[in-house]
Amino acid sequence: MTLAAAFDLASVLVFAMTGALVAARAQLDPVGFIFVACLTAVGGGTLRDLLLGREPVFWIADPAPVAVAATVALGVFFTHHLVASRLTWIVWLDAIALSVAAAAGVAVAHGLGQSIWVQVVMGVVTGCMGGLMRDVVCNEVPLVLKQGELYVTAALAGGAAAVLARELGATGLAPMGACALVTFALRAGAIRFGWRLPAFRPRPPKGP
Repeated sequence: MTLAAAFDLASVLVFAMTGALVAARAQLDPVGFIFVACLTAVGGGTLRDLLLGREPVFWIADPAPVAVAATVALGVFFTHHLVASRLTWIVWLDAIALSVAAAAGVAVAHGLGQSIWVQVVMGVVTGCMGGLMRDVVCNEVPLVLKQGELYVTAALAGGAAAVLARELGATGLAPMGACALVTFALRAGAIRFGWRLPAFRPRPPKGP
């Protein structure tokens, strides 16, 4: 298994947990848990592979990611009542999954010989789109769209860190580690310390 595939599988595992916990908040049945968990787990990677023309899509080439996501979903279905604060768990697990998935997206694009700009964008797509699909399907306000939230920005900065590390001569795990570390640091800062980007606020209309 390549490093990119290992990171993909790790992000599938953690994203599936967030999807299942969101399904618990929505009070879905076991099939609903599996659907939301799988959608969250493979959504970003699927869109990435389609955009890159990578055939077959990673979970079609190897069904293990879907099996992992479905297993996690059922595990959460039978144990979610033990979780004291589901929203807190969702937010922090999502931060971990975003970091790992962004690194996987950059690595996959690099492995296909894409430009540095495409590598960074694929990191954002892989990290963000699964969670966006999860929240939209479950009628939650998407984390990626919350006002001033460091989410896409975190993945973007992580992707840039991976590209920079590689340009400086780093090889192997180092660029992916740099991506995951920077992404998680920014996302954790947003969660823990309230780091935000300035949001648009319209000025009050001028008088006549």
